[in-house]
Amino acid sequence: MKNNQKAVQARRQQILQMVRDAGEITVTDIAQAHNISDMTVRRDLQYLENQNLIWRTHGGANSIDKAREMKRYGEEITLCRDAISEYAARFVNDGDTLFINGSRTALNLLRHLGDKKVFVYTNNAWSVGERYPEGVTVCLTGGELRNHVMVGEYVMRHLLSITVNKIFIGCAAVYDDGEFRYDIPTEIGINESLISRTGNKLYVLADHSKLLRRSGHANFYGSSTYEREITLITDEKADAATLEKLRGRGLEIIAVPISGK
Repeated sequence: MKNNQKAVQARRQQILQMVRDAGEITVTDIAQAHNISDMTVRRDLQYLENQNLIWRTHGGANSIDKAREMKRYGEEITLCRDAISEYAARFVNDGDTLFINGSRTALNLLRHLGDKKVFVYTNNAWSVGERYPEGVTVCLTGGELRNHVMVGEYVMRHLLSITVNKIFIGCAAVYDDGEFRYDIPTEIGINESLISRTGNKLYVLADHSKLLRRSGHANFYGSSTYEREITLITDEKADAATLEKLRGRGLEIIAVPISGK
């Protein structure tokens, strides 16, 4: 029995070292390295987490240093997105009618409108249950729910019957060639159904982590370009070369300063 316990402790020490060396690792990698079952790996990881030696994740584990790094990064991104939302609210005037898509960053600008009276159409289910300033009226488009976004024919029909004067959207990525990518491709048609009928500027909200350089020339499924005047509101941590390329594509760029950095 003692020998067995020693073997278990030795294995757990080896697993701990693997996690520390890799920063993050999967259950499968550990199981293959030690020729043990996934269930045994999970028990070992649970033991190590109980000792505050690692941080378990879905499907694996992170070292404590890696977990802290990811936590700091998440807090930084949240700070950037909050600053972008607050800055974007400057472009909303009393009496505006807005459309906001499935972006949480875009939706959060409503919290910063003060006493402005605005009417907002959105297909963003995150708006349900949120408390906004008294002057903000939110109308959900309805439709089929995909994650937190309402899509489908019903949404399209609804949007064809309305008029807005400003559009604020987010996206999964902004490429340096001016293309925007969405995690839910059907959002493209929904956005374009209003963008094509709205004469005013389009506002795109995207933190620095979403600004990417294009590798290759392929257009990805779920991506789109907009042939209109666009203001991209990002943050000051955005890559300068990427911003310069986007300016060359005709986008107006606003890099919002981040407080508390």
